[in-house]
This record gives sequence, structure tokens and C-alpha cells, in this order.
Amino acid sequence: MNRPTPPQCNPDELAWRKASASSENGACVEFARALKGWVAVRDSKEPGLGLTMVSDPAWASFIATVAAGEL
Repeated sequence: MNRPTPPQCNPDELAWRKASASSENGACVEFARALKGWVAVRDSKEPGLGLTMVSDPAWASFIATVAAGEL
């Protein structure tokens, strides 16, 4: 399978968001639109540990799986 190479981006330049269903204890992930076709994801408790870049199709599949209660 030929997968696209994720781009590099500066996390400090992104507009990070948390899911509306996030708990108040900080145990959640944050996400941000990184570059066209990519979403950046990171641990909200440890944002300095880095981020993972996810393609738009993979992000859409993840969101659909969560919304369906399958994850």
C-alpha cells in the first residue's frame, strides 16, 4: 500500500481544538487542521511530546467509527 508522507508543521502555529465531549480531567486528544489534506492530533495532557499527522480520509474514518460507537 502506497501511503502519503505526512508534512511537517509547527504545532505552535496551529489552532488546536478539543472534542466537545472531552472530560474535564484533561484525558483527551486535541486536533487541528494542519495543512490541506491533513489533521494534526496530540495528547492534551502532554502537548510537548509531539503530534501525529493523519490524512483527511483516515480522520474521517476515525470520526465515523467513534460516532457509530464502535471505538
